[in-house]
Amino acid sequence: MVDDEQAIRDLLRVALSAEGYDVLEACDGGQAIRAIHQEKLDGVLLDLSLPDQDGIAVTREIRRHSSVPILFVSVTEEERVKIQALDAGADDYLGKPFSVFELLARLRAALRRKHAVLQADALKLNRLRLDPLSRQIHLNGENVSLTRNEFALLEILLRHQGGVVSHHNLLKEVWGQGWDDLHLLRVNIYNIRKKIDFEAAGCSLKNAQGIGYRLVSLEEA
Repeated sequence: MVDDEQAIRDLLRVALSAEGYDVLEACDGGQAIRAIHQEKLDGVLLDLSLPDQDGIAVTREIRRHSSVPILFVSVTEEERVKIQALDAGADDYLGKPFSVFELLARLRAALRRKHAVLQADALKLNRLRLDPLSRQIHLNGENVSLTRNEFALLEILLRHQGGVVSHHNLLKEVWGQGWDDLHLLRVNIYNIRKKIDFEAAGCSLKNAQGIGYRLVSLEEA
């Protein structure tokens, strides 16, 4: 739990402890990063405005070493800032003031997603392979680098290969409930197509006009 306001930390410590969580506290980004290196953490609650650096910089540093779920809790509600936080590697974003019950629900959801990834086997379609645990993508044995959100989109499409995944479900699963920015989704899909030679992989990432996207073998395309 990373926040420079003692009152917020006190509130969250009581709520989290009541749910059975062991809570470590940090009042700035430097303490948070040291904790990531020193402790085995299940999740991070992170404020955007910290005395030494902003939460987005802290997130980027954490993501260099760890895939621990990160939930932003911040007074800033600007869409631009939310997108920056999520693109930096945050799993969710909750504005202040917040409902403790909603925060706990979002934290549980993030932990469930992380557990599911740890239990997941590699996903394959012809010559394209995605490993959720190592967060690596291989095409014909060569590594392909995607951003966090691009990786998440491709993983969802691979899990539902052959079927259509709606715009709404893709936005909800990657960016969270309430996101409806279709342009943002299209930009990420465009970037995936630029980075992955689907034809060489024996696959096709197809538009389902007005509905969503589907990833299929070239034999089915």
